[in-house]
Amino acid sequence: MARRVKKIGRARARPALAILSRKKTLYSTRRLLEAAKARGLRTRVLDVLRCNLTLEQDNPRLYHKGKEVRGIGVALPRIGASVTQVGLSVVRQLEAMGVPVVNGAAAIARSRDKLAALQQLAAAHVPIPRTVLARAGGEVRELVAQVGGLPAILKLLQGTQGVGVMIAHSEAEVESIVGTLRDLGQELLLQEFVAESRGRDIRALVVGDRVVGAMRREARRGEFRSNLHRGGFGTPLELPREYAEAAVRAARVVGLSVAGVDLLEGRDGPKVLELNSSPGFEGLERATGLDIAGEIVGFAAVLAEGTRRAMAL
Repeated sequence: MARRVKKIGRARARPALAILSRKKTLYSTRRLLEAAKARGLRTRVLDVLRCNLTLEQDNPRLYHKGKEVRGIGVALPRIGASVTQVGLSVVRQLEAMGVPVVNGAAAIARSRDKLAALQQLAAAHVPIPRTVLARAGGEVRELVAQVGGLPAILKLLQGTQGVGVMIAHSEAEVESIVGTLRDLGQELLLQEFVAESRGRDIRALVVGDRVVGAMRREARRGEFRSNLHRGGFGTPLELPREYAEAAVRAARVVGLSVAGVDLLEGRDGPKVLELNSSPGFEGLERATGLDIAGEIVGFAAVLAEGTRRAMAL
């Protein structure tokens, strides 16, 4: 009698951590992959510019490089400012597919709009620098007075790494900058200059409900912007409780689970300057020696497991 052989199908692969990133070689992406591997997690890197979306009732699908994306347990967006809209469409598609996402599309969009983020923070009683939207014109003297006088900071509504951020020391400078940018169709924020923080700020990295690392960034000589991409340097910082609470609260208000929160040190305490939904952390890891990538990946893994258990109930 012929022996019956039971066929054993291939074991179903474990759900993967999908990192939405343009390149595997970028520092933050590479470190996230290393942290995931160290934890035994399966990973995929999805370039949002190489994704196609299929929309169908009750059956949304995502394709990457022509192949359908399946088996994603959690997604971690690392979306650069230049691909914000494309990236958001991919994040929304993953959300529609039921994939848990570290930083949802709505929260990322709010964080990229400086005015919307500041409006939310102010309404939630989070301390921020005094800010004016210089849209409808008006007397420059009045605008300057509303942010506490000169010098004043001017910044575009969108911009990262210090791009589009200027300082004006006279009303004539303010009028010239506002007029020029208005003619170019750009909206501008006029913001209080916090003298005590001249040339420096604090970057706090929030993951979940805590700050996992912080540093004080200081501008190079002759520069007022402290961004590391502008030649600034960072030193590790044990964040005072008041500052840590402000950073975590700001991230929660905007809806971000992972956020780089920039704070100014004012005379009366912290002021939240802005939030970054895809914060680079090369400088922070090097300044502090902390495993920031591991903290982010660990949070993503917990989110995936929590979602899986909830769906199993």
